[in-house]
Amino acid sequence: MKKFLVTIITLSILIIPIKVNALVGSAENFTVMDMDSNRVLYSRNQNEPNLIASITKIMTAIVAIESGKINDTVVVDDSILKAYGSGIYIEMGEEIKLEDLVYGLMLRSGNDAAVMIAKYVSGSIEEFAQNMTDKAKKIGMKNTIFKNPHGLDEETENKSTSYDMAILTSYAMKNEIFRKIVGTKSYKVTTNKKTYVWKNKNKLLFEYEYTTGGKTGFTKKARRTLVTTASKNNLNLVAVTLNDPNDFKEHKEAFEYVFKNFTKYRILNKKNFEVKNNKFDGKLYIKNDYYYPLKESEKSKVSLKVKLEKNEKNIKNNVAGKVEVMFNNKKIHEEKIYLERTEKKEKKGFFARLFG
Repeated sequence: MKKFLVTIITLSILIIPIKVNALVGSAENFTVMDMDSNRVLYSRNQNEPNLIASITKIMTAIVAIESGKINDTVVVDDSILKAYGSGIYIEMGEEIKLEDLVYGLMLRSGNDAAVMIAKYVSGSIEEFAQNMTDKAKKIGMKNTIFKNPHGLDEETENKSTSYDMAILTSYAMKNEIFRKIVGTKSYKVTTNKKTYVWKNKNKLLFEYEYTTGGKTGFTKKARRTLVTTASKNNLNLVAVTLNDPNDFKEHKEAFEYVFKNFTKYRILNKKNFEVKNNKFDGKLYIKNDYYYPLKESEKSKVSLKVKLEKNEKNIKNNVAGKVEVMFNNKKIHEEKIYLERTEKKEKKGFFARLFG
């Protein structure tokens, strides 16, 4: 077991107590998360699995985008005959880019688009659904299973939690193509058969100025499901509700609550990082900043734990140790600490000094 020199650094930040109002609402499952740190800022029954309806399509979209086929042209086949419910009404023989199908999927919740995407990307709905479930596990969604790409639940059921769907959305919003699609209010596309103009069903894009994306959902069994994202003052948030009849209103209220009561603080600053009593022959540094959302009353709960190699001979690849960010005595993040070694100048001999 490796031994380190450990230093605890308490961050001294002025604390100004303020009163905050708790959120109330009718959602059966509710999670509000900071998408940069994945800190849950508000939740209710966040790990309780439930039917998710068309917010399923967030995973459908990101699997399609990451397939490497996003710029391909798809020829619509009889797979769409299996689709029902909301659609973009594509026709057999129609030629349309996969990216345009994803626009129709996310803006208009096209179940026909979902079926065609699954068939083209993976060969079948079953194989695509397995790819979706595999992706879910890979990114840390522990209570999620996908059986189809659209969220319809009469024959097969997709189940997840508000927490898992927040994790998924945080992941997907880091993708530039996905972010652009879900933030689009209206989209026009022309195929070999017709021209479409699609308006986004996410009402918050039109009614709440800080909205950046999201996805609506509804079935009779799942009821209303909703994912929305919003950004303000360097806070990038996702809200997820399952079985909530007042979802748009409650998402807006949740965003306002967080924007009012939380601030994104830079906990680690790569430009000003310094370790006192550095006994190594060189400068210690980190490569990344780290930010974390906090209420004013939580600032005193943050500390840094620096762990350095005891012996410089143990340093490999210039990694001299690590700094751990602690919140409430629990590690929430860590960064490697690197050593920039001091160049040692060679001593010149007599003749070198004389003629050099």
